[in-house]
Amino acid sequence: MSSTTRPAQRPLGTAGPVTSALGLGCMGMSDLYGPADEAESIATIHAALDAGITLLDTGDFYGMGHNELLIHEALRGRNREDVQISVKFGAQRSPDGQWLGYDASPAATKTALAYTLRRLRTDHIDIYRPARLDPNVPVEETVGAIADLVKAGYVRHIGLSEVGADTLRRAAAVHPISDLQIEYSLISRSIEATVLPAARELGIGITAYGVLSRGLLSGHWDRERALAGTDFRSHSPRFQGENLAHNLALVEALRAIATAKGVSVAQVAIAWVASRGQDVVPLVGARRRERLTEALGSLDVTLTEADLAAVEAAVPAGSAAGDRYAAAQMAHLDSER
Repeated sequence: MSSTTRPAQRPLGTAGPVTSALGLGCMGMSDLYGPADEAESIATIHAALDAGITLLDTGDFYGMGHNELLIHEALRGRNREDVQISVKFGAQRSPDGQWLGYDASPAATKTALAYTLRRLRTDHIDIYRPARLDPNVPVEETVGAIADLVKAGYVRHIGLSEVGADTLRRAAAVHPISDLQIEYSLISRSIEATVLPAARELGIGITAYGVLSRGLLSGHWDRERALAGTDFRSHSPRFQGENLAHNLALVEALRAIATAKGVSVAQVAIAWVASRGQDVVPLVGARRRERLTEALGSLDVTLTEADLAAVEAAVPAGSAAGDRYAAAQMAHLDSER
């Protein structure tokens, strides 16, 4: 993708904003994937903005506030209205980073937003969403609290994350929902059964994270790669032993297709997610400029019907080995899926 080419745009549902066709997920710049270089992270955000990416995704619990502070620093001197910031909240963490559960009660929702606004030094958040479904709080109460913040001008759109079809319908009955942020990749396709159809029925867009399955589908993963104990993937079942060997064999099958098209494995994997519909916006978790450049190149990849059939044959739905998360990891609260 040339430096003068700007990414196409896509609407986030019927009630949400129009964003760039790719969003930048910033989590790994602060947390869960091992050490990151702060200067390179800021340079990567700058490069994304300069290339026309408008959607930055974060969470107030990424690095216990560090990620929001990082984004504030990266946006210093930029026009705030040129950027859409999506923030997840609700995950509770201890000073040592341990996961303590979720709190999406109305009071906690409004308190979290107050701290987020201060860390980001902004007067509004473009999309605000609970990170997971709080099992102790009806979703109607959480969405109602965010709706109050919309009325007050602190939030522009309401999103959800990692919930099922029933919750989507209940939430949308309270207030229009712009988008559902949820994992969606060639080897994580569970949303296709009921969640994606419900979102489309309700006019809710999809911001797809994990499009490279945390690096597994990047084409750059080495089976012998050493991981820090703080790296999420050191405990992820898909990155362990025979599971990893099986999954990397899928990647090699995908590489044959990519090589024939003269593109990278990562670009095919991202382009596949983008091909699922104009209502799907892939989030790429690039932490370095070189990986961002590669991801941006996916916008120039057109997958023909023959290509899509070949991809489907190489990596059929349900072909991955191992669960997305270990039982002890935070997403075990994905109560509906």
